Amino acid sequence: MTSIQLWPAEGVEEAVIEVITNVLSTAFRLPVVRRGPLDEPDEDFDAGRGQYSSTAILRRLIDPPPEDNGRRLGITTRDIFIPMLSYVFGQAQLGGCAALVSLARLRQEFYHLPANPGLLLQRAAKEAIHEMGHTFGLTHCLDRGCAMSLSTGIEQVDEKKAEFCLSCQTLLQESMVEGGIHGER
Repeated sequence: MTSIQLWPAEGVEEAVIEVITNVLSTAFRLPVVRRGPLDEPDEDFDAGRGQYSSTAILRRLIDPPPEDNGRRLGITTRDIFIPMLSYVFGQAQLGGCAALVSLARLRQEFYHLPANPGLLLQRAAKEAIHEMGHTFGLTHCLDRGCAMSLSTGIEQVDEKKAEFCLSCQTLLQESMVEGGIHGER
């Protein structure tokens, strides 16, 4: 059976892993299994930017691909970027097997505010669903409440829900059927 593999980096809180496991299992109706830890070598660090290359980390998640037509989600605590943007909350291979979520900018402490573990869990769930949605071929949604809504700032992450709108849910189901992926329910 197809599964979603979680690859948390060292230092990712167990509560984050539990919430992401539960929300992905519900959203995609697939078993979620823990693997890892996520490999994040120092060579992924760009000293000029003070960040890690999400593309380099994602590349390691992709190769070799899962044998069960499944998906992989890496979870990092590091601040990540892609060359064309100053930062990203995550990155995914559109229609591919792997995605990555960074907790760095999802934490209130990043913005010099007091820690808020509950808010971190909500944000992590939303971004995990969003990035995994991309691996199933979903693109950005215009519905600001949908998990597939584009988030270029933390305020936009907070606006959306940790679930798909009806349109994206329908597209996900079609993608899974076309891909021969059958969930638990």
